[in-house]
Amino acid sequence: MPIPKKLEKFLNENKVKYEPITHKTVFTAYDKAQTLKVPEKIIGKTLTVKLDKNYGLVLIPANRNLDKMKFKKTAKVKSMDFVKEVWIKKNLKGVKVGAVPPFGNLWKMPTIIDRSLMNHPKIIVNAGDWNWSIKINPVILKKVIQDLIIGNISKVK
Repeated sequence: MPIPKKLEKFLNENKVKYEPITHKTVFTAYDKAQTLKVPEKIIGKTLTVKLDKNYGLVLIPANRNLDKMKFKKTAKVKSMDFVKEVWIKKNLKGVKVGAVPPFGNLWKMPTIIDRSLMNHPKIIVNAGDWNWSIKINPVILKKVIQDLIIGNISKVK
């Protein structure tokens, strides 16, 4: 399955310049970096989280882990937890678990991005499928993602 129509339509309607990348099937951001032979710090991994009573997407580099304390402070929430795969399958239609793109607009959710990803000319993010990714200028994310928060939310593995 190539890039989902919903994502492709969103990118095209917002005149986003991006490069679709096809690659072998990968299930982790680390494997994607190894497969594409690029540094882990430019691979964005999308996490789906529950924030108090709402849901959101988080984008951090593949070479880092989410720092829950920093995250809660940045997102201004009291609690956060990772959602279960069942929730993703039920609520994020058209994308595969582990390949969720970081565009919260598609599901009316906020997106919180680690500031370190914004320091690169191009980053590679999920495109909804285990065989596809998108290479994009991270500055574009600021323009097309509504309800976007950028902050220092990760820590070294």
